[in-house]
Amino acid sequence: MIFRQLLDGSTSTYTYLLADADSREAILVDSVFEQHLRDLALLRELELTLRYTVETHVHADHVTGAWLMREATSSKIAAPARAGVTEADLLLRQGDVLRCGSIELEVRETPGHTDGCTTYVLSDRSMAFTGDALLIRGAGRTDFQGGDPARLFHSVREQIFTLPPNCMVYPGHDYEGRTVTTVAEERTHNPRLGDRVREEDFIGYMKNLGLPHPKRMAEAVPANRVCGRPKDSTATPRTPTWGPVIRTFAGVWEISAEWLFQHRDEVHVIDVREHAEVEASPLPCLRGSMVLPLSELRARIADVPRDRPVVLLCPSGARSTSAAMILEKAGVENVANMRGGIVEWLGLGFTAAESGPQGRENQLRA
Repeated sequence: MIFRQLLDGSTSTYTYLLADADSREAILVDSVFEQHLRDLALLRELELTLRYTVETHVHADHVTGAWLMREATSSKIAAPARAGVTEADLLLRQGDVLRCGSIELEVRETPGHTDGCTTYVLSDRSMAFTGDALLIRGAGRTDFQGGDPARLFHSVREQIFTLPPNCMVYPGHDYEGRTVTTVAEERTHNPRLGDRVREEDFIGYMKNLGLPHPKRMAEAVPANRVCGRPKDSTATPRTPTWGPVIRTFAGVWEISAEWLFQHRDEVHVIDVREHAEVEASPLPCLRGSMVLPLSELRARIADVPRDRPVVLLCPSGARSTSAAMILEKAGVENVANMRGGIVEWLGLGFTAAESGPQGRENQLRA
């Protein structure tokens, strides 16, 4: 099985990717709206087909990316039946099994944090995805959305703590940077829900937390009741429209050499090699490109043209990746790295003739 644990830093939300290594079919647990392009990039780079997005509950601190993923990949949205959501393709109940290639996730209802909280357990009981029901050395709050500390106490004890002691527990959040625990650890060391904690102690603890409501609760809960479907297109993550630009898992906008070859006159091309390197290199500059070394880029942001999209390149695409990130952070819009660099350009048969015999001299004077 292919497994990845992903983090949304602004909300400390974990998203989990599980995929069958043979069929390349994947499940995404608790996606985040703002991380849509990141998750798409990972699926693309790992050559996976997303079959399902799965929700553990109606989140109050972030908006799910499930609807966006369905639009982008034709995947299906699976959500707890008790959560009261619309837009889901599958409504899951206690004992259901979600299958994806060789992966099987058993549905265990674990209400208490919210009425619809659900835990998903691998069929071999080696991993459990508990959402906010059971956290690492903690538990989800119980003071809104039908929360009930007594129900949560019994949900964890009966549905999660009955799993094998070495079952790995992956929570929906962690605010201290912790990533995983086990059933045995939590039964022994969880100060709220461990084996030595009585039900009345847990109820008293939870009723006196005194926490403020999540900052995005008024926005997140209604949005998550429709599986993250935005009210209008302006709310969706921005994707460039000037060309087939893709966001990589490294967080860089990229475009292919093939597209650049066909649309060369529609963009500005910046070569980020050092001037001396360009003079001595057998690798050509592209016709009409500007040489602006990476070492000078931060000091010369104002020299970057803005009237057309900007494509950055170097021999391999490594330095130009850094240049693209610098320009994007500086507020330059419509910037992309040319994937694979000049080496890939030449490998595709786009030869030195593309720059012309006078091209390099002209570019060095830019």
